[in-house]
Amino acid sequence: MSIFFLVLVFLFVDLSMAQLQQGGGPDEKEKTTALKDLLSRIDLDELMKKDEPPLEFPDTLEGFEYAFNENGQLRHIKTGEPFVFNYQEDLHRWNQKRYEALGEIITKHVYELLEEDCNLQKVYLPIDATENEPKSFIFMSKDAMTNPDKMLVLIHGSGVVRAGQWARRLIINEDLNSGTQIPYIKKAMEEGFAVIVLNPNENYIEVEKSKPLAQQQSPDSSDEPAEKRERKERILKDNKKRRDFYEKYRNPQKEKETMQLYIRENGSPEEHALYVWDNFISKAPAENVFFVAHSYGGLAFVELMIQREADVKSKVTAVALTDSVHNVWHQEANKTIREWMRENCCNWVSSSEPLDTSVESMLPDCPRVSAG
Repeated sequence: MSIFFLVLVFLFVDLSMAQLQQGGGPDEKEKTTALKDLLSRIDLDELMKKDEPPLEFPDTLEGFEYAFNENGQLRHIKTGEPFVFNYQEDLHRWNQKRYEALGEIITKHVYELLEEDCNLQKVYLPIDATENEPKSFIFMSKDAMTNPDKMLVLIHGSGVVRAGQWARRLIINEDLNSGTQIPYIKKAMEEGFAVIVLNPNENYIEVEKSKPLAQQQSPDSSDEPAEKRERKERILKDNKKRRDFYEKYRNPQKEKETMQLYIRENGSPEEHALYVWDNFISKAPAENVFFVAHSYGGLAFVELMIQREADVKSKVTAVALTDSVHNVWHQEANKTIREWMRENCCNWVSSSEPLDTSVESMLPDCPRVSAG
């Protein structure tokens, strides 16, 4: 029996119940009773298990039977093949959850590479956080607060990416060099730059919601006649069963309900960029600070300029934007900011034109050129 058929049956039961409440005859009541009896014999849990495997996935690359080869490409340990998204045919939700679970492992792997391969230090935020307070973190080179010459600051875009990543999809489907910031970091350090890697999407932690208290009887329910009270309770019980069925159909393996606890002064990419500026970049001795900001990272940089215009102008030498989604009109950047951006920023955008070919823009801020 298919799930679709079950949903139709429950819809029919709902309709029949509505007809009964409006005075339906004995025939309708008999049909509804028969349908409810049929549904009571169906083991919904077992049926759902056949439709979708458990949402339980490995927590290591080895558990997924994948590893990065010498070229930084993710390959299956046994077959040598690239990652396969459609591992279970016609089960998109399960495949997506599997992909997300792998993505979390990739994020941890990149963090390890930043510390072990790039020799960066993890610094927790807020800097004055208490032991039990939600925290975020950034990565910094050991000379970030001592290098008097130059500093490179990297800001990724929005979505699931975290510190050290440009695009999770590229890491999984292409290689580490394409999808991470590691080549930028290594090149910068070779050239004598201090480095700070921002983590603008790490804005909150998720904790499991506590179970709600059991519903209590209304204060005046004891004054109702017993028959009326029992009928109300029966209707509520039936309604709950139907709601539970619909929820189970929509989400067969109900996941834990969580709530978000936001990180103080780092609850958004814009807040995070401002916090790192105030507490680290502005206090660093480097005379020349350079930014590379991708996608939403460009918007976060423009917002930083709006909030700290004089400081940014005095310390930042140049900004490389890549497919930035900033908008100087919507963000209400003033004329002096737009003029500074025209002189000190460049936005490399997706284009089929040769590298560095000028691309027209409707915005009066920085030059736009082809990323090639």
